[in-house]
Amino acid sequence: MEEFVVLVNEKDEPQGLMEKIEAHEKALLHRAFSVFVNNDKGEIMLQQRALSKYHSPGLWTNTCCSHQRDGEANLEAGKRRLMEEMGFQTPLKELFSFVYKADMGNGLTEHEFDHVMQGIFNEEPSLNPNEVASWKWMSPEAIKLDIEKNPELYTPWFKIIFEKYYMYLS
Repeated sequence: MEEFVVLVNEKDEPQGLMEKIEAHEKALLHRAFSVFVNNDKGEIMLQQRALSKYHSPGLWTNTCCSHQRDGEANLEAGKRRLMEEMGFQTPLKELFSFVYKADMGNGLTEHEFDHVMQGIFNEEPSLNPNEVASWKWMSPEAIKLDIEKNPELYTPWFKIIFEKYYMYLS
């Protein structure tokens, strides 16, 4: 099934639709979201991408992230994808948004107007094995140190987004 992304300008104004892979091959700016789920201890739920993913397989990243569908509100999209990947729902709030560009290898580039969201959840997820290989809780400080020591274990976009999220928490 073809999946489309919403192309946007630097003001997040829609500029049309494009098939997802084509947008990543052409490095065109498109709308996206990143969800960070924390527990009551302030730890962040990380996911390890499924080994079958076409890019960044087996790498650690934030709780979930994806692209809004045409006409889909940011928070709706976050809740939808959280259920699809991690198998649970929780209220989300949008914290901030920013534009970033990250080379993913294989001729693909993430160039996204990213809406960063946060939720609270204290239970175990019910993973979709087609999307997620594993998960864990980590404190923001432990993540920051681990990214410094082992950057190759994390997705290129997560390292960029986490830095902004960490500054937001500080």
